[in-house]
Amino acid sequence: MGEMVPAPWGGHLATSYRLCHQVLRSRDWRVPDSAWRASQTDAARWHAPAARQMGATLPMLNPPHHTQMRRPLGNVFDRASLEEMRHSVERNAERLVDAFVDELRGGPADFCARVGDELPVITIGEWLGLPAADYPLLRSLTHDQVHTQELFPTPSQLAISDSATRRLREYFSDLIRERRKSPGNDPISSWLSMWDAIEPDRDAADEAVYALALFMVLAALETTSHLLTTMVWLLLAHPTQLELLRTHPEHLPGAIDETLRYDAPIHMISRIAPEDTELAQVPVRKGEMVQLMVGAAHHDPAQYVAPEVFDIRRKAPHLSFGGGIHYCLGNALARMEADCVLTALLRRLPGQALRLAATPTWESRVAFRRLSELPVVRA
Repeated sequence: MGEMVPAPWGGHLATSYRLCHQVLRSRDWRVPDSAWRASQTDAARWHAPAARQMGATLPMLNPPHHTQMRRPLGNVFDRASLEEMRHSVERNAERLVDAFVDELRGGPADFCARVGDELPVITIGEWLGLPAADYPLLRSLTHDQVHTQELFPTPSQLAISDSATRRLREYFSDLIRERRKSPGNDPISSWLSMWDAIEPDRDAADEAVYALALFMVLAALETTSHLLTTMVWLLLAHPTQLELLRTHPEHLPGAIDETLRYDAPIHMISRIAPEDTELAQVPVRKGEMVQLMVGAAHHDPAQYVAPEVFDIRRKAPHLSFGGGIHYCLGNALARMEADCVLTALLRRLPGQALRLAATPTWESRVAFRRLSELPVVRA
C-alpha cells in the first residue's frame, strides 16, 4: 500500500523501515505529550486518567521537559549496574527454568506463565527493592494499564486501565512515603535524594519520582515478557534454527535480536508532526499523528533479505528499542534477561526437544504485542 498510508481515523501510517527510522531518529518530531492530549477532541480517549498519566511519563515527554527528567538519571543500566544484577537474574532464570522443566515431566506446561511473565517482574522488583509478595499484583495491574496505550481501546478497556492506573498510583505513592521515612540502598531512595536537590517543592519531587517508578515497571514487564515468550515460540516453530543454536551457542545474541525484529514487543509507535511537513512526498499537517508501524518496517523487503524468514544469523538492525532521545533505557537489561533464559533452557534441555502442545494465545492488540499462553510439552 506504500510507505505512507492514510489512516481512516485521521493521520497516517508509516510502514517502511526507512521512514520509521528517519522519524524515530529525528529531534524534530514530537511524542503525544500531555499538552497534545489535552488539545484533542476525543475526551474519552485522550483525557481519561490513564491517558493523562501516560502523558507525564518519560517516553511521552518532549524537550525541554524530557531533558529535565532524563538527564539526572544518567545511564540507569550501565555496565557496572548490569554486572551487579547479572548474578541474581541468572539465579532467578535458572530457578524458573528448572521449575518449568520439572513441570514438563507431568505433561504440558505454559512457558509464559512459568517463566516469561515471572522473570521480568522479579528482576525489576528486586532492583527497586519491592516485596516479592507484591509481584503478582504489579504484573496484573501492568497488564491492565497497557490498554490505554493501544490504538483503539474500548470504553471498558479504558475503564480497566483507569482503575489499574489509580491502584498503581496508590501503590507507588505509599512506597515513596515509606522510602522518605526509611531511605535504603535502592533506586527510589536515590531518585528522591536526587530530586530533592533539584526541586525545592517536595510534592513536585515526589511526583517526578512516582512517574519514574511507574514508567520503569510499565516499560520492563510487558515488553520483556513478550520477548522471552516469543523467543521460545519462534525457536520451537523453527527447529532447524533451534538446532543451530544448540550446536553454535555463539548465535545466542543473534537469536535475541532476530526475535526482536521478527515479532517486536511494540508494533506501533506514535509521533506528532512539529510543523507542516512531508514524508515520502505525502503532506503531514502540524500536530497530526503519524503511527510508525515498526512491526511492518521489520518485514520491509527494501531493508531485509527474505524478511519473512526467521534467521538467527541475520545480524541486521531493528527498531524494537525505538531511536533518538527516546531510545529504550532498559534495552541491555532486556537482552540480559533473554540471554539468561536461553542459556538456562539450553543447559537443562541439551538434547531433549520440546514442541508446542497447542496453538499459542495472543492478546487482541495492535501496539503492544502480548503472547499470553505458550503451552509446550516434551517431544
